[in-house]
Order: sequence, then C-alpha cells, then structure tokens
Amino acid sequence: MRIHNFSAGPATLPAQVLEQVRDELLDWHGAGMGIMEMSHRGKDFTGVIQQAEADLRELMGIPGNYKVLFLQGGATLQFAQIPMNLLGGRSADYIVTGSWSKKAYKEAQRFGDVRLAATTEAAAFTRLPRGDELKLDPHAAYLHVCTNETIHGVEMFDLPDVPEGVPLVADMSSHILSRPMDVSRYGLIYAGAQKNIGPAGLVIVIIREDLLDKASAMTPSVMNYATMAENGSMLNTPPTFGIYLAGLIFQNLKAQGGLAAMEQANSAKAKRIYDAIEASGGFYRNPVERSCRSRMNVPFTLANPALDAGFLAEAAERRLSGLKGHKSVGGMRASIYNAMTLEGVDALVDLMQDFAARKA
Repeated sequence: MRIHNFSAGPATLPAQVLEQVRDELLDWHGAGMGIMEMSHRGKDFTGVIQQAEADLRELMGIPGNYKVLFLQGGATLQFAQIPMNLLGGRSADYIVTGSWSKKAYKEAQRFGDVRLAATTEAAAFTRLPRGDELKLDPHAAYLHVCTNETIHGVEMFDLPDVPEGVPLVADMSSHILSRPMDVSRYGLIYAGAQKNIGPAGLVIVIIREDLLDKASAMTPSVMNYATMAENGSMLNTPPTFGIYLAGLIFQNLKAQGGLAAMEQANSAKAKRIYDAIEASGGFYRNPVERSCRSRMNVPFTLANPALDAGFLAEAAERRLSGLKGHKSVGGMRASIYNAMTLEGVDALVDLMQDFAARKA
C-alpha cells in the first residue's frame, strides 16, 4: 500500500504513470530493452523526446519562437547558467522572496553586476514586495524571480510590472504545470523536474529565441543555451529516463484535462488545508499573507512546538510522510503537487482536526 507522500521533492508521482514505467522497464514497446538502455540518437528515443516537447508545448501553450531544452544539473545549476548566458556584461535585477531566489541572487553575483531589486527577508519571507518597494532598472539584462518559493510557501499570482524590453526570468520549479501560465510574458522559464514533472536530475528551460545569442565567450558548450538548442538538447547524452518519464507525465496531464483542470483540483486541495488551519483557533498557523499563499507548498506551525514530534509520529502511523518543515523555518510543510490526491489531503486534514481536538 502506497503512502501519502507530502515531500517537497523528490515528490510523489502519479501511480498510473509509475505502473506504466514498471510495465515498460524491461521491454519498451516491444523493443526488447528498456528506455534506459537505448541510444539517445536512435529513432525510438528521438521519438520520445520529440513527443515530450510537443506535449509540453501543448500543455503550456508555448509560442513557436521559444525553444524547449531538456538539460541536467537541476534548477540550482541554472543559478549560474542564466547569468553566464544572459548577463552579457550588463547588470541584472533580482527580486528575493525566499530561500531559492536568495540563493539564485547570491550565485549570480559571481558573474557580474547583479542588483537586489527588492527583498522581503525583513518580513521573514511571508509576503511579496509591494509595488513601491521595487527598484527596477529599465536597462537590466533581465529580471529574475522565483514564482513559487518551496520553503516559505509564497506564490506569485500576479507578476511585477517589468520595464519594457527587460526579459523576465522565472524559477517555476515547484509550481510549473500546476495552472495555466502565459509563457509569452517571460523571456526564460526554468524548472527542476522533481516536483511536478518527473524524477530528479532533469531540468527544463523554456527560452525565447532572441535570448540565445548573448552567452559569455567563457560559457562552456554544454552550458550554452544556443549550443544546446542547435543540438536538440543532445550535445551530450541527455537524461533519457527522466525525459521519458516526464513525457508520460505530460500525457497523463493532458488526459486529465490539462492545466485548467489541474488548477481547479489544486485550488480545492489547498483550500482544504488552509481552511483547516484557519478553523483551528490558532492551534495551527500559516504566516504567509493570504494573497500569496502557495497552492503547492503549505507550511504551518503548531502553537506549541513541543507537540511537533507527536504530530509527526501520528502522521507516520496514518501513512502520511514528508510533513516535517524545512530546517530553516521549522514546523510542518505539506507539499501538494499535481500528483497528490484529494484522498491524501483529506487524510491530512483529518489528522490535523483530530490532533487539535485532543491536544489543544
């Protein structure tokens, strides 16, 4: 019996997709071998990666003047790869709204002039910057944001007013594919796979074509977006298994009705947990401003931290896993990505209500 896995990543995957992987692991479509054993340049895998890209383009409505790259190194490598490819001797702006955008900002400083356009660290990353707090450079090479902060549970539903001509670069690792996004508003989108896409190791980059010619001459070929685009993400051997599994996830999302259906389901799941927090009379608390509470990552604390261990122990007894909060913020965190079922959310809410009734 599978558990309800609330881990922030690597995260739960759809059972039906994993069952298909199991069935195809030794013999993919009668090939006599599994996808991990195939040449990445053979017609079988070429078909897999092309279909994965086509399905992702359909799901997200990716315009034709954007390239889709299947890369390695996770989203964290992109913290360096982005300035190497886009900075071009100019400056860039970073909005820091949590741990991951802070890490991206710090890493980018290694490569040139990087400005802190706004930060909510003084507010413990419990909100997004107000409009009057943004100090944006109209001549910046790009503006970087993290549209969902996995650790602090802050999500952008409205984008900042980006100066005309400045490309918006977004880390969408923990909420990509959770709802429709207007890709045309971004110059570059990147996302690690291990939350809503597939297994860890794969990272997807969606980049507007006019940004492909700006890399520093010192950028290694394997980290150069233009070179990888010219080679169809296969300058070197790509993460073939990760791409294959991501492709199955894309097909699974299409079968469920696409991203509009995902948004409806994810909104309902998040509401149940937030409602349970609000109805607890202060026994549970979420510090994030309501307007930017994440639908994917719901952090919450117990009024008495001495009860944390007991809560986690009872969660384990009920086969609820991955609820311990990040060490930097403590408490609990429920990550409820696309593959988390409503049944799993209801099981968590039942625990929250029962535990509060006995311990308050």
